[in-house]
Amino acid sequence: MSAGRIPNPDLAVGAGNKQRWNQPEYRRHGFHNAHRLFRRAYMVRARRQLVLEPAENTALAALPQVATLTARKEFSALVCARGNQIVLARHADDFAPDQPHSMQSVSKLMMHLIAGRMIGEGLLDPARPVEAYIPDIGAGYRGARVQDVLDMNVINDFSEDYADPNASCYTEEIALGWRLPPDGAPETEMGAFVRSIGGADLNNRASVINYCSANTDLLTLICDGLRPGGLNAQIDAIAEAAGIADALHISLSPEGLPAFSGGACMTARDLARFGLLLARIAGPAPCPGWNQPFIQAVPGRDAKTLAPPRDHVRYADQMMTNGRWIGHAGYGGQFLMVDTVTGLSCAYFSVLENAAGYCEDYMAETVDCLEAVLTRFALQG
Repeated sequence: MSAGRIPNPDLAVGAGNKQRWNQPEYRRHGFHNAHRLFRRAYMVRARRQLVLEPAENTALAALPQVATLTARKEFSALVCARGNQIVLARHADDFAPDQPHSMQSVSKLMMHLIAGRMIGEGLLDPARPVEAYIPDIGAGYRGARVQDVLDMNVINDFSEDYADPNASCYTEEIALGWRLPPDGAPETEMGAFVRSIGGADLNNRASVINYCSANTDLLTLICDGLRPGGLNAQIDAIAEAAGIADALHISLSPEGLPAFSGGACMTARDLARFGLLLARIAGPAPCPGWNQPFIQAVPGRDAKTLAPPRDHVRYADQMMTNGRWIGHAGYGGQFLMVDTVTGLSCAYFSVLENAAGYCEDYMAETVDCLEAVLTRFALQG
């Protein structure tokens, strides 16, 4: 090691096989500052911002479920918007409205839009096997259909058990630009990591999905191969269409690929704006430039569910749905939920500070509370 140099302390791996910014005692600071802690990142601002006017909905504000969400010690922000109005906004004392927050797997919704666009353009065929797009793909995906990758319906050797310090998802973080490799080793590229995943029988015979963030990394490789070097332009298009007011940040792999599996950061207001974009694309009015039938089909898809206690939620095309709302959860306590009927978009940020950084019961309660917000808003007509 050169004199006077040490491994970056935010990215160096320590106890529990976690880098410092994801250690329980640093995680809240890490999630609130991930956009500047990542190894490398892409940032974009919209040319034209979507103006949202404050118009607090007193009925929503009075809901006990809103009190539950905002009284948690883990709470960072809750912003609900519809049309051009913010109908509910709450921020924790240590989290300002203009502060970006790690979205984690809520980022996968961007892959839904990008893959949907390429399917609509005829570039990507979900029925084809993965090796039709990546001929040298490894055993973990060889023979799997792209549709099964979109639906988290592939069984392979990748593991995403956040309580297991040796889970594959932590090695994946090197390829996402979230941590340093051990002992000064070269940083693994996203392409090399995905190709290295092993497997045998890839058929998922269970009634529940096999959640695997590497699936999104694989889709990133496929989409980049179909339009080489074009993913940043896709991010720009999303930011512009959503009218992002502050900035959209997303971490980059060593070869410069965006980490759609979990690397995006936005303010809560901008995440609500992103949800409004999903609502518009899912709605009946024409939304040129996006694959509306692709997103409109998600709530009705006969797709597999999440495991209990969230087994009323199905997973299709890099989206979660209960048959009416669409959205996605994120590691650490994040959720974006969008009512496809009323157009209400609810963005929730929080930071779990337990050892794993995850809790199924916590996420199930989050879903239940946000569903109550959507239901109460719909009852108002």
